[in-house]
Amino acid sequence: MSLVKLYDTTLRDGTQAEDISFLVEDKIRIAHKLDECGIHYIEGGWPGSNPKDVAFFKDIRKEKLIQAKIAAFGSTRRAKITPDKDQNLRTLVESKSDAATIFGKTWDFHVHEALRIPLEENLELIFDSLEFLKQNMPEVFYDAEHFFDGYKSNPEYAMKTLQAAQQAGADCIILCDTNGGSMPYEIASIVEEVKKVITTPLGIHAHNDGECAVANSIISVQQGIVQVQGTINGFGERCGNANLCSIIPALKAKMRRDCISDAQMKTLRDLSRYVYELANLAPDKHQPYVGNSAFAHKGGVHVSAIQRHPETYEHMRPELVGNTTRVLVSDLSGRANILAKATEFNINLDSKDPVTLEILEDIKAMENRGYQFEGAEASFELLMKRALGTHRKFFSVIGFRVIDEKRTEDDQPISEATIKVKVGGKIEHTASEGHGPVNALDNALRKALEKFYPKLKDVKLHDYKVRVLPAGQGTASSIRVLIESGDKEGRWGTVGVSSNVIEASYQALIDAIEFKLHKDEETAAPKK
Repeated sequence: MSLVKLYDTTLRDGTQAEDISFLVEDKIRIAHKLDECGIHYIEGGWPGSNPKDVAFFKDIRKEKLIQAKIAAFGSTRRAKITPDKDQNLRTLVESKSDAATIFGKTWDFHVHEALRIPLEENLELIFDSLEFLKQNMPEVFYDAEHFFDGYKSNPEYAMKTLQAAQQAGADCIILCDTNGGSMPYEIASIVEEVKKVITTPLGIHAHNDGECAVANSIISVQQGIVQVQGTINGFGERCGNANLCSIIPALKAKMRRDCISDAQMKTLRDLSRYVYELANLAPDKHQPYVGNSAFAHKGGVHVSAIQRHPETYEHMRPELVGNTTRVLVSDLSGRANILAKATEFNINLDSKDPVTLEILEDIKAMENRGYQFEGAEASFELLMKRALGTHRKFFSVIGFRVIDEKRTEDDQPISEATIKVKVGGKIEHTASEGHGPVNALDNALRKALEKFYPKLKDVKLHDYKVRVLPAGQGTASSIRVLIESGDKEGRWGTVGVSSNVIEASYQALIDAIEFKLHKDEETAAPKK
């Protein structure tokens, strides 16, 4: 079967999503990651629309890519202007990109209402623009905007727009589901009709407003389409674009279609998280294939089964996309979960060991009080160590005090924490301010302990979540605090529960520091 070429538009269409904006430096870094992952075309932006995109195309020319081609995006010429005088088309040529992609109107409704020109004149716009670009650029792609809606409205005219693009010599004609409302069965039948008339290679550009962008892309490939456009993590306007993080493994692992190498597909999860990081967004843990929960198992029956045969509850091996099987611990857990987690933490447990049952009962009792261990595996590991008697107490907190003071009505509150800790036979008494009471307590605790354990300076607090548990007690309800901490080697989650938010935060902070100290001690210990 022919190669399916992947066309990424994260840097252009992806940035049209709410809350997403990349600096030029970010776009360059993402382009390198996309290139390393095997993406064939990277759409860098619309060089005629803003200074940031102009700067990107200038800077990317100085970078050395492995194999990806850079595409510049634009539109057909304006009415009553020849292509060589059209500023939009000229900036595409001046971008000196490897390819140009322009969109044009396919839906007669848009020609009448948006362009306000005769239908025949729109065909001239498409032909003239593509012909001009073909004379001045290495590759030229045509995005048939609103094609599927246009076809459903006026199939004869929609096909004429594609024929104009074909006659102009477009290297690939991309059928766009711009409003994202078409269904897979519609896409399949329409693509089949298009192939009866159009011999130019075809592509698909699907939006996700009907939650079908990935399905529409996959079924288009099944119908013979050879270029798939999409974005990493499905970023895009409104409900997003087709998600390449789902399309790529579906093509390669499910359909056995050539697109990227096995080694490149193993970097897919890293690519997904890298783009989330630069977009300053928390990764979607439930995202198929690459999300933290994509191969996470909670029910004891599931865990017991996947330990014998992973395919019982996993549709593919997570390692193929750089992910891993995870076993969650909760009040639904059985012994299999506990044993699997113990193995993960290199802790020896026996299924018949009374400690296993003790840990299970402790978990169920704690979760009944509001604890949650799915996002707090460090707290769970410490719980197991305490049950086994292998937990080392590196320090003890004699006491602490947290003061929040608002001196005048217009002033911001001032938070200060005082803490007294004991390490060995030494007592350290210190205080620190912070941005809020929890930050002040965190700062004071670290300040007291860092002189004994200098590596605590490497620990950063990455995420802090507070949830009021539904106990129906209003402001007297229990609070669950989940904290994600990390150092240069990794991240870990801890949990605390109390009716007092400071106490709950304190519990999670103590676990985070104790986990770090245990981890460092185990890393430093000589291997037997």
